Amino acid sequence: MLTPRHQALVATLAGMTVGVAVFGTVLAINRANGPDTPSQVVATPSTTPSTPGPTDGLKADSLTYVTQTFGTDKAPVTTEVPDGWTSIQTGARPKFVDPTGVWQIRFDTRGSKQTPDDLVTARANSIDEQDLNVLSRTDGTLIYTYVDKVRGPRMGLSRWIPADGGKRSAIEITVGGRPQDQEALKAVLDHATDTLQLPPQDAGEAGDTRPN
Repeated sequence: MLTPRHQALVATLAGMTVGVAVFGTVLAINRANGPDTPSQVVATPSTTPSTPGPTDGLKADSLTYVTQTFGTDKAPVTTEVPDGWTSIQTGARPKFVDPTGVWQIRFDTRGSKQTPDDLVTARANSIDEQDLNVLSRTDGTLIYTYVDKVRGPRMGLSRWIPADGGKRSAIEITVGGRPQDQEALKAVLDHATDTLQLPPQDAGEAGDTRPN
């Protein structure tokens, strides 16, 4: 049997053994995480602010205008259209389109023997578009919306300028865009009307080649 002295010695040796084992474990861990061991880097994805998209609609106060002349050599017509809108048609029926192709203004300088109100009625009855909705048809101006199969909801404003005291029409002006552009489209139409300069009209009906 072990004497009390021998039991104390055995306990001391056991404690030393456990201490050495723990020290060795800690030393191994420290070496594994030491300066010679590369650290694992966790990359955090960064978010890039999105670029603001186009405005929801055409803004009247952002438009500037330039003078354009069209028609024929014998009967030139001058008016102002939004700057940057280029003509893809010339002559008596020009059309000016913005760079995005969303907004446009076109003219028909051939005139007509019909009154502006008659032409408003005729145009309203002849438009063959999906979901056509005539919003207004007063004072020689037709305002309407429809749905284009490719471009979606659209809006048109057509105005016929009277001549000979309202007995016939001198020119048609039509602007087009989207329903949310209504205020700006009307501003473009009004500006073209206010700055319009027409040639002197021939007196009498003889030789008048205007469409009926």
